[in-house]
Amino acid sequence: MSKVTITLKKSVIGSKPDQVATVKALGLKKTNSSVEQELTPQIKGMLHKVRHLVEVKEN
Repeated sequence: MSKVTITLKKSVIGSKPDQVATVKALGLKKTNSSVEQELTPQIKGMLHKVRHLVEVKEN
């Protein structure tokens, strides 16, 4: 599997509770925080759900 760097670009304030939970499950806490994850089908689904809040870069 390839690795991706996920960065939270927008605040979760005003987002739906399930989107907030998804961002937290990805390991993101504050705006502009970044994490590196393996690109599994589960992570792809999570990224699709919050694609308007995050920026994804492939490593």
